[in-house]
Amino acid sequence: MLFPKFLIFFLLSVVFQESALAVKKSYIVYLGAHSHGPEVTKADLERVKNSHYELLSSFVESEEKARDAIFYSYKRHINGFAALLEEEEAAEIAKHPEVVSVFLNEGKKLHTTRSWDFMLLANDGHIPPSSIWKKARFGEDTIIANLDTGVWPESKSFSGEGYGPIPSKWKGKCQLDDKAKFPCNRKLIGARYFNKGYEAYVGKLNSTFNSPRDKDGHGSHTLSTAGGNFVPGANVQGVGNGTAKGGSPKARVASYKVCWPVVDGGSCFYADILKGFETAIQDGVDVLSVSLGGKPTYYFTDGIAIGSFHAVKNGLVVVAGAGNSGPSLGTVSNVAPWIITVGASTIDRIFQANVKLHNGVIIKGTSLSKALPHNKFYRLINAAHAKAPNSTVEDAILCKPGTLDSNKVKGKIIVCLRGDTARIDKGLQALSAGAAGMILANDNSTGNEIIADVHILPSTHINYKDGQILFAYVNSTILNTKPAPIVANFSSRGPNVITPEILKPDITAPGVNIIAAYSEAPSPFDKRRFAFIAESGTSVSCPHVSGVVGLLKTIHPKWSSAAIRSAIMTTARTRDNTMKAMVDSSNSKATPFDFGSGHIRPNKATDPGLVYDLTVNDYLDFLCGIGYNETVIRQFSGSAHNCPKNYSLLSFNYPSITVPNLNSSAVTLTRKLKNVGMPGTYVAYLRQPKGFSASVEPKTLKFKKIGQEKTFTVTVEKTRGSKDFEFGLLTWTDGQHYVRSPVLVYEAGVSY
Repeated sequence: MLFPKFLIFFLLSVVFQESALAVKKSYIVYLGAHSHGPEVTKADLERVKNSHYELLSSFVESEEKARDAIFYSYKRHINGFAALLEEEEAAEIAKHPEVVSVFLNEGKKLHTTRSWDFMLLANDGHIPPSSIWKKARFGEDTIIANLDTGVWPESKSFSGEGYGPIPSKWKGKCQLDDKAKFPCNRKLIGARYFNKGYEAYVGKLNSTFNSPRDKDGHGSHTLSTAGGNFVPGANVQGVGNGTAKGGSPKARVASYKVCWPVVDGGSCFYADILKGFETAIQDGVDVLSVSLGGKPTYYFTDGIAIGSFHAVKNGLVVVAGAGNSGPSLGTVSNVAPWIITVGASTIDRIFQANVKLHNGVIIKGTSLSKALPHNKFYRLINAAHAKAPNSTVEDAILCKPGTLDSNKVKGKIIVCLRGDTARIDKGLQALSAGAAGMILANDNSTGNEIIADVHILPSTHINYKDGQILFAYVNSTILNTKPAPIVANFSSRGPNVITPEILKPDITAPGVNIIAAYSEAPSPFDKRRFAFIAESGTSVSCPHVSGVVGLLKTIHPKWSSAAIRSAIMTTARTRDNTMKAMVDSSNSKATPFDFGSGHIRPNKATDPGLVYDLTVNDYLDFLCGIGYNETVIRQFSGSAHNCPKNYSLLSFNYPSITVPNLNSSAVTLTRKLKNVGMPGTYVAYLRQPKGFSASVEPKTLKFKKIGQEKTFTVTVEKTRGSKDFEFGLLTWTDGQHYVRSPVLVYEAGVSY
C-alpha cells in the first residue's frame, strides 16, 4: 500500500515528537562492590567515575549524554550510579553482565506516627540509668550517626562542652550553611546533606535546600535519642520534666540529611540514601540509625538493604525501624538479615490529661497541651452535630478542614474521631471554628493506643471504650504505670514477606510518647517553638536501640554486628511489669510477629553468655540460598564466593528460628553458639509450638573458653498440626545466663 508523501512526513513527525517527549525518570544502576581496597586514591575514584560514564554511554549514544544523565557516582564502597533514564534505556542496562540491578529512585517514608504529615518527633532515651553506662563510659568511644532530616545544632542535646578532641578516625565534615559555617563541635562532629536524588524527582531546588540543618524536627529527635547529651530540666510545656539523654549520652554524633519535604508519599529517596550510606562508611561512623523505610522489597532493589550490607561489611552496625503500618500482619519493613529491625512498644509513663464529667466520673486521657481552667465546666458537642451546611456527617466527625460550623462550636469542647487526617490538624480545625478545647477519641481500629501530642488548643486523647465526653482536665505525669511495655498499635508486624525463614522485627524498644530534642526552625503551620517535644513511632524506638548498640560497641569493640544483635535479642523480655505476657494495644497477647524476641533489656545484653554470630560470608551463603547465583554475588560482595551445596535457609545462624510451610516430613536445622562469657555448661529447654513437636540435640553444650563455638540441631515435625502460626521458645541456660530464641512453625497454606 502506498502512502502520500505528506502522510509519511506526518507519521515520521509524530514518531520524532513522541521520542523527544519520552519521559525520563531517575534510576539507580547498581554494580555491586568495588575491587579497589580501603586505601583509595584520587586516580581510583576518577577511574570508577569514568567507568560509569563509559558503561552508560553505550546506551545513550555518547559520553556527553552519559555525563549529563548521571547525578551521583558511588565510587568508594558502593559501586554504581544514579541517572536520569528512559524506561527502555533502564531495561536494556539491566541486561548488561556487569549490572546487578536497576531500580527506580523511589521515595521512602520516615517511620513515625506524625502529628502533622510532615512533622516528626522522637524520645528521651528512656532506658533507665544503669550499670551499662558505667561499663561503657556512656558510649564515649562510639560515633553514632543517622540518615534523616538533618540536625538542629543549637540544641543542648548536641552541646560539645567538656568533650575531648575529635577521634582521629573521623574523616567527616560539616557542610556550609547558607551564610556561615555550620556550628559543629566536639559532640556534633559532622553534618552533611544529599538532595540530588530528591531534586531528580521533584525538579530544580532553590538554595534553601543546600543545608544539613533540620527544619521539621525528626532528625534532631532521632539523633538525640541515640546519642544526645544529658540535658537537665527538659520538658514539654512543663510536662514530663526531667533529664533528657540519649542511649549513648557521651557518644560523638553526626547527621546525614537525606530526607526532605514529602512528595507523593515519600521524602527520602534511594539515590540520596545510598550516598548517605557510602559517606557514613567513609567518614568512620560506628553505628548508623535509619528511621525510615517503605514496603518490603527484594534485597537487590532495596536501597536501604544494599547500603546497609556495604556498611555492615565495613564494620558498621545498622539499626532500622520496622515501620508504622501495624497492626496488620506482613507489614514489617527493613527485613534484610544484616539489619537490626526494631518495633515499638510503650514505657511505664503516661502524660495524663483526665476528663471530668459533670456527674463526677473521671475518664483517663493523655495530652501535652495546656489545660483549661481548673473546676470550670464547658459545654460539649459531638463534631458530627457541628457539621457545616455543605459538609457530610462522616467528614465532620473526623474534624476535616472546612467541615465544622463555628456558630455551633464556639466556646465548647468538641469531640473529634481519630482517623484520615493528622491528629494535631483536627485540633487546628477545632480552634479555627472557635472551640475552647478538643477531645480526640479513638475509633475501633486504634483501640487503646493513645498519643500525647502538643495540641494547638487544650485537648486530650482518649481510647475507644472511653471515647465520649469531657468538660475539663488537668495535665500530670504518672510513672510506673502498669502494664508496660505494650506493643504499639502502629508498629509493623511480621511475618517477613520477602524471606519467611527470617523472623522480623528483631526487637522492640520504647516508641510511644517519648521526649527528645526538636528543631526550632520556623514552621508555616505551627508558630510555637519547642526545644523538646514528645511523639511516637518506630522512628523513635530505632534510635533507642542504636544508642544501646553504641554502648555495646564500647564495651565489646571486637564483637561483630551480628553478635551485638544476638546479645540484644536473646536477652530481651516478653513479660510486662506485672510479670504477665506482653499484650498489644487491644489487650490481646502479643507474639514474636509483634515484638520479635521481646522488649530490649540493655543491662542483660552486656553479658549474654552465648551469641549466634554471623560473618559476611554467612550473608553471602544466605543470598545463595534465596536463589542468587555466584556471578551476581561476586559482583555484590566484590570478591569470589562459592555457594555451598545443599544449603538450607533454615540453618542460617539467626538468633530466632522459623520453619515456614512445614509439610508432613520432619525437618532438621542447625545453629551454632559462640561463648562470649565465662566457661560453663548450658542446658537446652524447649517450649513446644502447639500442634508440633520439636527436639534439640545435644541437649547440653559445654564451653571451656571464650570464643569457643558449639553446634546443635533442632528437629521439628507435625503432630496434629495447626491452621495458624504457632510459637515456641528455645532457651539455653547455665543457671546465670538465659539465651532465648523464639521458635515459629506453620504449615503450608497458612495465611494472614
